[in-house]
Amino acid sequence: LQRETKGQFLIDHICNYYSLLEKDYFGIRYVDPEKQRHWLEPNKSIFKQMKSHPPYTMCFRVKFYPHEPLKIKEELTRYLLYLQIKRDIFHGRLLCSFSDAAYLGACIVQAELGDYDPDEHPENYISDFKIFPKQSQKLEKKIAEMHKNELRGQSPAVAEFNLLLKANSLETYGVDPHPCKDSFGTTTFLGFTAAGFVVFQGNKRIHLLKWCDVYKLKFEGKTFYVFGAQKEKKAVLSFHTSTPAACKHLWKCGVENQAFYKYAKSSQIKTMSSSKIFFKGSRFRYSGKVAKEVVEASSKIQREPPEVHR
Repeated sequence: LQRETKGQFLIDHICNYYSLLEKDYFGIRYVDPEKQRHWLEPNKSIFKQMKSHPPYTMCFRVKFYPHEPLKIKEELTRYLLYLQIKRDIFHGRLLCSFSDAAYLGACIVQAELGDYDPDEHPENYISDFKIFPKQSQKLEKKIAEMHKNELRGQSPAVAEFNLLLKANSLETYGVDPHPCKDSFGTTTFLGFTAAGFVVFQGNKRIHLLKWCDVYKLKFEGKTFYVFGAQKEKKAVLSFHTSTPAACKHLWKCGVENQAFYKYAKSSQIKTMSSSKIFFKGSRFRYSGKVAKEVVEASSKIQREPPEVHR
């Protein structure tokens, strides 16, 4: 890497390595020495973004979760999304009922083991899989039951696709939770999805502001503001993060997600300012394609699909 090498070079390099065409859903994540997470910005120098010394540790992740898995064209893209969701499940990010958890677990087991075989799979074979952060024997028993009886005959690709369809129907699908406190000091998690801006307390979603009802996202110091409309009334929601860097990261994620999911064309995206006074504060613009353009580009892919190495 040269000092001037931009983030886009590294993103393209990884996508070329995997032979990934539907690359706009993905990004590169890194953590700075203060333990603050960031997305690598494609149009800035990699060296200028890193605050640590090489070697750098970065992770290839799903950045924008496809809101219609049926419109993903290639099995390779679906497989990489499956790996991300499997990770989200393991880290407790995908909240779901007992029966949904059992189904998701059974899809993972089917994808990785194939059909149940009594000669190969002893009584407690599910306990070899670490699928959930807390995995009870009752849940393992239910996963085994579904694996034996309901998913027989499904190829890895079909089992993975069924997991995507189920995950996509859950409230926390695609939520990268940002911890903060609301105006009453209650611990809250904020997230951005294809539907809009979401607020969770505990395991309960207490707000969903659709993107069409979100006018502005701002931040000042450690306070993040969402200006929107609820039931035709204007509302300002404010949240407090632990550090100014966490607040800026939250704002940038919001700006990018709103641009990706809300607009029909990337040419409609404007540069956003973090402050009421345009020349003060931070300025930031999402520079990629929007969801509608990504789906359109997917529909035009005509190559022989690359082999998926599981």
